[in-house]
Amino acid sequence: MKDLYTLPKAELHLHIEGTLEPELALELAARNGVELPYDSVEELRRQYDFEDLSSFLELYYATTAVLREASDFEALTRAYLGRAAAQGLRHVDVFCDPQAHTVRGVPLETVLDGIRSGLDAARTEHGITSTLLLCFLRDRPAAEALELFESLGDQLPRIDGIGLDSAEVGHPPALFEQVYARARAAGLHVVAHAGEEAGPEYVREALDVLRVERVDHGIQSLRDPDLVARLVAEQVPLTVCPLSNVRLRVVGALAEHPVLDMLGRGLLVTVNSDDPAYFGGYVGDVYQGLRDALGMTDEQAAALARNSVDASFAGAQRKRAVHAEITAWEQG
Repeated sequence: MKDLYTLPKAELHLHIEGTLEPELALELAARNGVELPYDSVEELRRQYDFEDLSSFLELYYATTAVLREASDFEALTRAYLGRAAAQGLRHVDVFCDPQAHTVRGVPLETVLDGIRSGLDAARTEHGITSTLLLCFLRDRPAAEALELFESLGDQLPRIDGIGLDSAEVGHPPALFEQVYARARAAGLHVVAHAGEEAGPEYVREALDVLRVERVDHGIQSLRDPDLVARLVAEQVPLTVCPLSNVRLRVVGALAEHPVLDMLGRGLLVTVNSDDPAYFGGYVGDVYQGLRDALGMTDEQAAALARNSVDASFAGAQRKRAVHAEITAWEQG
């Protein structure tokens, strides 16, 4: 069997704040005078045992507080890309949560300066291409998301799209119809988390009301055969996150995950790391985990990698180049 860490791949569901490893979190806390209630890397890492999405988000936002300066966001981004490059990453569509920072008084320009610097460096250092999407927190008011979008001004050309994340249940996609309409009118890509904890009706709403190009997660779609048929027919990409699903107890164990069944049904499914510092692995680790737990074949792995490239927001020339690399990996 071939080395899955050398398989060229794209990652489409990656929250940059979710790449904050305990070592860097404590380093930035000390540098920025932020007090975290943990005395060591080991103590902080022990907190990464979650009961559900809400318990994860509580720790996620607590550690995010250490990010204050543009240099912090650049260090975070470069650290992720260095790790992912060693696991075969060629392109990434990066999410960031601007409201998690602006509510703390960190200017959006500071966030974008740091992340963009890290992404630019990775293109030079690792040959990784990227796009950047701002995700709105769905458990905060939709009016706040619209206000943030309208305040972008001259920062708008620095982003490539928008998304919707955070606590899903009770916060349906339709609440954000207005800001999505504005984003589409501005020519931005639009995606949304749906069908992770909430049911298939949220996936339908994301498609029909927000008119998303991709559905992030989407595994609850399997509960609705008509929706599955639609997703297959329309080839709507699903950015599935198997390690995340297990750690947040959406799926009982990796050996029970339906991702390869989804692939076999003709769904345009991709696999991604979501928040790798918290969920136990980066993008190559996800592929290896599926081999170990589900017996994923080289052929299935290559199909998932090709899906990730096809469903990405990379340019056509870049997609062709990575596809050629995947073919070389298969033939090597």
